[in-house]
Amino acid sequence: MSHNSGALEALFTAGQRIWVAGSSNEPQALLELLGELPLPADLTFIQFPLPGMNGTDFSGLSPTTRMETFFMSPALKGAAADRLSYVPMQMRAVYDYLAHDLDGVLLQAARNADGELCLGPNVDFAAAALEATRFLAVEVNEAITAPAGAPRLSRKPDFSITSSRPLPELPAPAIDDAAAAIGRLVAQLVKDGDCIQTGIGSIPAAILRELTAHNDLGLHGGLIDDGGMALVRAGNVTGARKAIDRGLHITGMALGSAELYDWLAGEPAVRFRGADHTHEVSVIRELENFVSVNSAVEVDLFGQVNAEFAGGRQLSGTGGSVDFMRSARSSRGGRSIIAKNATARGGTVSRIVPRVEMVTALRTDVDRVVTEYGVAELDGVGVAERARRLIAIAAPEFRDALLEAAPN
Repeated sequence: MSHNSGALEALFTAGQRIWVAGSSNEPQALLELLGELPLPADLTFIQFPLPGMNGTDFSGLSPTTRMETFFMSPALKGAAADRLSYVPMQMRAVYDYLAHDLDGVLLQAARNADGELCLGPNVDFAAAALEATRFLAVEVNEAITAPAGAPRLSRKPDFSITSSRPLPELPAPAIDDAAAAIGRLVAQLVKDGDCIQTGIGSIPAAILRELTAHNDLGLHGGLIDDGGMALVRAGNVTGARKAIDRGLHITGMALGSAELYDWLAGEPAVRFRGADHTHEVSVIRELENFVSVNSAVEVDLFGQVNAEFAGGRQLSGTGGSVDFMRSARSSRGGRSIIAKNATARGGTVSRIVPRVEMVTALRTDVDRVVTEYGVAELDGVGVAERARRLIAIAAPEFRDALLEAAPN
């Protein structure tokens, strides 16, 4: 394997579009080397970064580099405004977007227990990008063992560099009383044999913690974390009733502790698939009783969801939540749930609002909203009654004002 920076530099020419893997599969040593190179003009770097894990502002690599991102993070606050483009796009659509017009791919790989070079613990868009790209630069991380269920690297790198560094870990979230209450309420909506999808944070962690009395659950989603691992180990998640991928636990990425990453190296039942499978409605509709649980910044009295925008600025991104919401609605017996705290900013702001600031999900995408005050069932309910039910799960001190604003 080459460590010649000149060999990497030779791959770049002016005007190229380069995809960089994100989340736990970001090639950090490769990016450090890239930062030392004299880059040609007008390169565009494309990434789906995860806040807290990926902190590279690619617009800062040179006076002419640009960055396209599908997710905003605090690390991008100082980016050059004229050279940073936030692209609102669902994860399933990002996969197809990256299947065209790419010149380069930068990603991390590792060897599995059999010595085969595999993609690391995030494969969301890799297959699409690898199919489309003209060149591939790989960081081979020798400090980790690739997940047993991760796909093999499908093409020979044009440049590779060796590193030895631990993967970034996602700290276990603190579960407060409100999150615990929401976890209990959502768990009551989950039945034995359901196939579940959750996200990151204290509320998803609280939900998974409350599922230890359930049997034969399935797992199909964008990520697996320590909570999902615990349910697989305990036998609560078996996938035994899934119509497809039976007995397998489907994920696009792993985010969690070193213990999680080590466990995945010897757990072939956890299969890593791209967003064309994890977020694809025609796949998920085959999974009966698919339960999608996502969060939100705010929900309005029509049931519209804002999951990305506050105070006039983009906080995060559209992500994959709507892919899962709509897929759950297409699954026989499926449920699309929004679970969130009733308030924000220390209880001074209601997260049930008259109108959302930005619509991430339509009012037709969600059938249940859960806060620590209860469950609002919206499926098949008219406009006025939807508002009444949402007000009933708002924090009590905000209910009168919401009643004044409610649609008739």
